Amino acid sequence: MKVKWWHIGLFIALSVACLAPLASSSPDGLERVAEDKGFWDKALEPPYQVIADYMFPGVENEVLATIIAGLIGVLILFGLGCGIAWLLRATGRGSA
Repeated sequence: MKVKWWHIGLFIALSVACLAPLASSSPDGLERVAEDKGFWDKALEPPYQVIADYMFPGVENEVLATIIAGLIGVLILFGLGCGIAWLLRATGRGSA
């Protein structure tokens, strides 16, 4: 099987999803600024959450639950990207 560029991209994205929860327990940049500037408590809850707080429900291990949520997110976005690319190619809008 010939390796294509998207194989490598998918492998990298899945690898990052597996390693990201192990990187840092500190809040991300936006959360940190909100805490530092004192407007964190004014944030509204999102209207819906597919996987709340990147924690896959039913998995006791917090790191594993985060990894599973990340993998599912990568695969969903990859599928959406492939679907959009297929539609663009099928309608003739994908060729330059």
